[in-house]
Amino acid sequence: MKVGFVGLGGMGSTMAANLLKAGHEVRVWSRRPEPADRLRELGAHVVDSPHAAFQGDAFVSMLSDDAAVRAVVVEGGLFAAKTDTIHINSATISVALAEELTALQEKAGAPYLAAPVFGRPQAAAAAKLHVVAAGDPALIAKVQPLFDAIGQKTWIVGDRPSQANVVKICGNFMLASAIETLSEASALANAYDIPTKILLELMTSTLFASPAYQIYGKIITDQSFEPAGFRLKLGFKDLHLALAASEALNVPLPFGAALRDVFLEAIADGLEDVDWSAISQVAQRRAHLPRDPEKRKQW
Repeated sequence: MKVGFVGLGGMGSTMAANLLKAGHEVRVWSRRPEPADRLRELGAHVVDSPHAAFQGDAFVSMLSDDAAVRAVVVEGGLFAAKTDTIHINSATISVALAEELTALQEKAGAPYLAAPVFGRPQAAAAAKLHVVAAGDPALIAKVQPLFDAIGQKTWIVGDRPSQANVVKICGNFMLASAIETLSEASALANAYDIPTKILLELMTSTLFASPAYQIYGKIITDQSFEPAGFRLKLGFKDLHLALAASEALNVPLPFGAALRDVFLEAIADGLEDVDWSAISQVAQRRAHLPRDPEKRKQW
Protein backbone atom coordinates (compact mmCIF):
# COMPACT_ATOMS: atom_id res chain seq x y z
CA MET A 1 0.00 0.00 0.00
CA LYS A 2 1.00 3.64 -0.48
CA VAL A 3 1.16 5.36 2.90
CA GLY A 4 1.97 8.84 4.14
CA PHE A 5 3.33 9.24 7.68
CA VAL A 6 3.81 12.25 9.95
CA GLY A 7 4.90 12.27 13.58
CA LEU A 8 8.33 10.63 13.61
CA GLY A 9 9.02 10.53 17.32
CA GLY A 10 10.28 7.37 18.99
CA MET A 11 7.11 5.37 18.33
CA GLY A 12 6.23 6.92 14.99
CA SER A 13 9.69 6.34 13.50
CA THR A 14 9.58 2.68 14.49
CA MET A 15 6.07 2.22 13.12
CA ALA A 16 7.05 3.82 9.81
CA ALA A 17 10.15 1.61 9.65
CA ASN A 18 8.04 -1.51 10.14
CA LEU A 19 5.70 -0.42 7.34
CA LEU A 20 8.73 -0.15 5.07
CA LYS A 21 10.03 -3.55 6.17
CA ALA A 22 6.63 -5.05 5.32
CA GLY A 23 6.98 -3.76 1.75
CA HIS A 24 4.69 -0.74 1.86
CA GLU A 25 5.59 2.46 0.00
CA VAL A 26 5.97 5.16 2.65
CA ARG A 27 6.19 8.95 2.31
CA VAL A 28 7.33 10.73 5.47
CA TRP A 29 7.42 14.30 6.71
CA SER A 30 9.05 15.61 9.86
CA ARG A 31 9.87 19.03 11.29
CA ARG A 32 13.26 17.62 12.30
CA PRO A 33 15.39 16.20 9.49
CA GLU A 34 17.13 13.45 11.48
CA PRO A 35 14.28 10.91 11.82
CA ALA A 36 13.23 11.43 8.21
CA ASP A 37 16.81 10.92 7.03
CA ARG A 38 17.08 7.65 8.95
CA LEU A 39 13.90 6.41 7.29
CA ARG A 40 15.18 7.53 3.90
CA GLU A 41 18.00 5.01 4.36
CA LEU A 42 15.34 2.31 4.74
CA GLY A 43 13.63 3.35 1.53
CA ALA A 44 11.14 6.02 2.59
CA HIS A 45 10.35 8.98 0.35
CA VAL A 46 11.01 12.15 2.35
CA VAL A 47 8.67 15.01 1.43
CA ASP A 48 8.71 18.68 2.39
CA SER A 49 5.19 19.11 3.80
CA PRO A 50 2.32 17.17 5.40
CA HIS A 51 0.28 17.89 2.25
CA ALA A 52 2.89 16.06 0.17
CA ALA A 53 2.63 13.06 2.50
CA PHE A 54 -1.16 13.09 2.40
CA GLN A 55 -1.80 10.96 -0.66
CA GLY A 56 -2.08 7.33 -1.62
CA ASP A 57 -4.11 4.69 0.19
CA ALA A 58 -3.64 5.95 3.73
CA PHE A 59 -2.10 8.71 5.81
CA VAL A 60 -0.94 7.94 9.37
CA SER A 61 -0.51 10.70 11.95
CA MET A 62 1.38 9.82 15.14
CA LEU A 63 1.74 13.31 16.60
CA SER A 64 2.44 14.07 20.25
CA ASP A 65 -0.69 15.84 21.48
CA ASP A 66 -3.82 17.84 20.65
CA ALA A 67 -1.84 20.96 19.80
CA ALA A 68 0.36 19.14 17.28
CA VAL A 69 -2.61 17.39 15.65
CA ARG A 70 -4.51 20.65 15.46
CA ALA A 71 -1.54 22.48 13.92
CA VAL A 72 -0.78 19.85 11.27
CA VAL A 73 -4.23 18.47 10.48
CA VAL A 74 -6.80 21.14 11.29
CA GLU A 75 -4.97 24.43 10.85
CA GLY A 76 -2.86 22.84 8.13
CA GLY A 77 -6.05 22.31 6.15
CA LEU A 78 -5.28 18.74 5.18
CA PHE A 79 -8.95 17.85 4.91
CA ALA A 80 -10.35 20.91 3.21
CA ALA A 81 -11.35 18.90 0.14
CA LYS A 82 -12.81 15.48 -0.63
CA THR A 83 -10.27 12.66 -0.80
CA ASP A 84 -10.09 8.87 -0.90
CA THR A 85 -6.96 8.74 1.26
CA ILE A 86 -7.83 7.25 4.66
CA HIS A 87 -6.55 9.26 7.59
CA ILE A 88 -5.44 6.93 10.40
CA ASN A 89 -4.91 8.97 13.54
CA SER A 90 -2.69 7.01 15.93
CA ALA A 91 -2.03 9.90 18.31
CA THR A 92 -3.32 9.86 21.88
CA ILE A 93 -5.65 12.85 21.78
CA SER A 94 -8.63 14.19 23.71
CA VAL A 95 -12.08 12.79 23.08
CA ALA A 96 -13.23 16.31 22.21
CA LEU A 97 -10.63 16.68 19.45
CA ALA A 98 -11.33 13.16 18.21
CA GLU A 99 -14.98 14.05 17.76
CA GLU A 100 -14.06 17.36 16.11
CA LEU A 101 -11.82 15.55 13.63
CA THR A 102 -14.57 13.07 12.82
CA ALA A 103 -17.04 15.88 12.07
CA LEU A 104 -14.44 17.83 10.08
CA GLN A 105 -13.54 14.90 7.90
CA GLU A 106 -17.13 13.79 7.39
CA LYS A 107 -17.94 17.29 6.18
CA ALA A 108 -15.00 17.22 3.78
CA GLY A 109 -15.75 13.71 2.56
CA ALA A 110 -12.43 12.41 3.88
CA PRO A 111 -12.41 8.87 5.38
CA TYR A 112 -11.16 8.75 8.96
CA LEU A 113 -10.12 6.11 11.48
CA ALA A 114 -8.60 6.28 14.94
CA ALA A 115 -5.97 3.66 15.73
CA PRO A 116 -3.85 4.48 18.79
CA VAL A 117 -1.52 1.74 20.00
CA PHE A 118 -0.44 0.11 23.24
CA GLY A 119 3.15 -0.96 23.73
CA ARG A 120 6.52 0.38 24.79
CA PRO A 121 9.38 1.01 22.31
CA GLN A 122 10.60 -2.60 22.51
CA ALA A 123 7.18 -3.85 21.40
CA ALA A 124 7.08 -1.28 18.61
CA ALA A 125 10.50 -2.38 17.34
CA ALA A 126 9.35 -6.00 17.28
CA ALA A 127 6.07 -5.08 15.50
CA LYS A 128 4.21 -6.36 18.56
CA LEU A 129 2.02 -3.36 19.31
CA HIS A 130 -1.66 -3.73 20.14
CA VAL A 131 -3.64 -1.58 17.70
CA VAL A 132 -6.91 -0.14 19.03
CA ALA A 133 -9.07 0.71 16.03
CA ALA A 134 -12.46 2.37 15.68
CA GLY A 135 -14.43 3.66 12.71
CA ASP A 136 -16.09 2.30 9.60
CA PRO A 137 -15.46 -1.50 9.59
CA ALA A 138 -14.92 -1.44 5.81
CA LEU A 139 -12.16 1.14 6.18
CA ILE A 140 -10.52 -0.87 8.96
CA ALA A 141 -10.55 -3.97 6.76
CA LYS A 142 -8.96 -2.00 3.92
CA VAL A 143 -5.99 -0.83 6.02
CA GLN A 144 -5.61 -4.04 8.06
CA PRO A 145 -2.33 -4.87 6.22
CA LEU A 146 -0.85 -1.70 7.75
CA PHE A 147 -1.95 -2.70 11.23
CA ASP A 148 -0.54 -6.19 10.67
CA ALA A 149 2.83 -4.63 9.81
CA ILE A 150 3.12 -2.78 13.13
CA GLY A 151 1.19 -4.91 15.60
CA GLN A 152 0.47 -8.36 16.90
CA LYS A 153 -3.30 -7.81 17.15
CA THR A 154 -5.93 -5.30 16.12
CA TRP A 155 -8.67 -4.65 18.64
CA ILE A 156 -11.80 -3.15 17.04
CA VAL A 157 -13.64 -1.27 19.78
CA GLY A 158 -16.41 0.59 17.97
CA ASP A 159 -17.65 2.28 14.82
CA ARG A 160 -17.02 5.84 16.08
CA PRO A 161 -13.34 6.83 15.85
CA SER A 162 -13.41 8.59 19.21
CA GLN A 163 -14.15 5.26 20.93
CA ALA A 164 -10.59 4.13 20.19
CA ASN A 165 -9.29 7.28 21.83
CA VAL A 166 -11.44 6.61 24.90
CA VAL A 167 -9.97 3.10 25.21
CA LYS A 168 -6.43 4.43 24.84
CA ILE A 169 -7.03 7.07 27.51
CA CYS A 170 -8.55 4.46 29.85
CA GLY A 171 -5.62 2.13 29.31
CA ASN A 172 -3.04 4.80 30.08
CA PHE A 173 -4.98 5.82 33.18
CA MET A 174 -4.89 2.20 34.35
CA LEU A 175 -1.14 1.98 33.67
CA ALA A 176 -0.47 5.17 35.61
CA SER A 177 -2.55 3.81 38.48
CA ALA A 178 -0.59 0.55 38.46
CA ILE A 179 2.71 2.44 38.55
CA GLU A 180 1.51 4.49 41.51
CA THR A 181 0.43 1.43 43.51
CA LEU A 182 3.79 -0.23 42.82
CA SER A 183 5.49 2.97 43.97
CA GLU A 184 3.51 3.40 47.18
CA ALA A 185 3.80 -0.27 48.11
CA SER A 186 7.57 -0.11 47.55
CA ALA A 187 7.88 2.95 49.77
CA LEU A 188 5.95 1.19 52.52
CA ALA A 189 8.12 -1.94 52.24
CA ASN A 190 11.32 0.14 52.21
CA ALA A 191 10.29 1.90 55.40
CA TYR A 192 10.30 -1.54 57.05
CA ASP A 193 13.70 -2.43 55.53
CA ILE A 194 12.24 -4.72 52.88
CA PRO A 195 14.04 -4.21 49.53
CA THR A 196 11.99 -3.13 46.53
CA LYS A 197 13.52 -6.01 44.58
CA ILE A 198 12.17 -8.63 46.99
CA LEU A 199 8.68 -7.13 47.18
CA LEU A 200 8.19 -6.47 43.48
CA GLU A 201 9.74 -9.71 42.21
CA LEU A 202 7.42 -11.62 44.51
CA MET A 203 4.30 -9.69 43.59
CA THR A 204 4.92 -9.54 39.84
CA SER A 205 5.64 -13.28 39.76
CA THR A 206 2.50 -14.24 41.67
CA LEU A 207 -0.48 -12.01 42.38
CA PHE A 208 0.37 -9.47 39.68
CA ALA A 209 2.04 -11.64 37.04
CA SER A 210 1.15 -9.47 34.06
CA PRO A 211 3.30 -7.54 31.57
CA ALA A 212 2.46 -4.07 32.88
CA TYR A 213 3.34 -4.86 36.50
CA GLN A 214 6.42 -6.87 35.51
CA ILE A 215 7.81 -4.22 33.17
CA TYR A 216 7.24 -1.29 35.48
CA GLY A 217 8.18 -3.28 38.58
CA LYS A 218 11.59 -3.94 37.08
CA ILE A 219 12.07 -0.31 36.00
CA ILE A 220 11.19 0.91 39.49
CA THR A 221 13.44 -1.70 41.11
CA ASP A 222 16.39 -0.81 38.87
CA GLN A 223 15.55 2.91 38.82
CA SER A 224 16.20 2.76 35.08
CA PHE A 225 14.18 5.83 34.16
CA GLU A 226 16.43 6.82 31.25
CA PRO A 227 16.14 6.59 28.36
CA ALA A 228 12.42 7.14 28.69
CA GLY A 229 10.15 4.57 27.10
CA PHE A 230 7.29 7.00 27.69
CA ARG A 231 8.11 10.45 29.00
CA LEU A 232 6.57 11.53 32.26
CA LYS A 233 5.21 14.77 30.82
CA LEU A 234 3.30 12.78 28.19
CA GLY A 235 1.84 10.62 30.94
CA PHE A 236 0.73 13.81 32.69
CA LYS A 237 -0.88 14.94 29.43
CA ASP A 238 -2.76 11.65 29.11
CA LEU A 239 -3.95 11.87 32.70
CA HIS A 240 -5.41 15.27 31.85
CA LEU A 241 -7.18 13.67 28.87
CA ALA A 242 -8.77 11.11 31.19
CA LEU A 243 -9.92 13.79 33.62
CA ALA A 244 -11.34 15.91 30.79
CA ALA A 245 -13.22 12.93 29.37
CA SER A 246 -14.60 12.11 32.81
CA GLU A 247 -15.78 15.68 33.36
CA ALA A 248 -17.51 15.75 29.97
CA LEU A 249 -19.92 12.97 31.02
CA ASN A 250 -19.83 13.48 34.81
CA VAL A 251 -17.93 10.27 35.53
CA PRO A 252 -15.95 10.66 38.79
CA LEU A 253 -12.28 9.62 38.71
CA PRO A 254 -11.21 10.28 42.31
CA PHE A 255 -7.90 8.42 41.96
CA GLY A 256 -7.22 10.36 38.78
CA ALA A 257 -7.35 13.60 40.73
CA ALA A 258 -4.85 12.20 43.25
CA LEU A 259 -2.57 11.00 40.44
CA ARG A 260 -2.60 14.47 38.92
CA ASP A 261 -0.85 15.85 42.00
CA VAL A 262 1.72 13.04 41.96
CA PHE A 263 2.65 13.82 38.37
CA LEU A 264 2.71 17.52 39.10
CA GLU A 265 5.14 16.96 41.99
CA ALA A 266 7.39 14.88 39.76
CA ILE A 267 7.41 17.55 37.06
CA ALA A 268 8.13 20.26 39.64
CA ASP A 269 11.10 18.12 40.68
CA GLY A 270 12.50 18.14 37.12
CA LEU A 271 11.47 14.63 36.08
CA GLU A 272 9.31 15.54 33.07
CA ASP A 273 11.60 14.01 30.44
CA VAL A 274 12.43 10.69 32.12
CA ASP A 275 10.22 7.60 32.06
CA TRP A 276 6.82 8.11 33.65
CA SER A 277 7.54 5.33 36.13
CA ALA A 278 9.76 7.92 37.84
CA ILE A 279 6.64 9.06 39.69
CA SER A 280 7.86 6.36 42.10
CA GLN A 281 10.36 8.94 43.31
CA VAL A 282 7.49 11.04 44.65
CA ALA A 283 6.35 8.20 46.93
CA GLN A 284 9.92 7.80 48.20
CA ARG A 285 10.24 11.50 48.92
CA ARG A 286 6.86 11.71 50.64
CA ALA A 287 7.98 8.86 52.91
CA HIS A 288 11.27 10.71 53.61
CA LEU A 289 13.28 7.82 52.18
CA PRO A 290 16.65 8.29 50.41
CA ARG A 291 16.36 8.81 46.68
CA ASP A 292 20.04 8.63 45.77
CA PRO A 293 20.59 5.25 44.03
CA GLU A 294 23.93 4.87 45.83
CA LYS A 295 22.17 5.17 49.16
CA ARG A 296 19.44 2.76 48.10
CA LYS A 297 21.53 -0.13 46.78
CA GLN A 298 20.23 -2.29 49.61
CA TRP A 299 16.72 -1.69 48.33
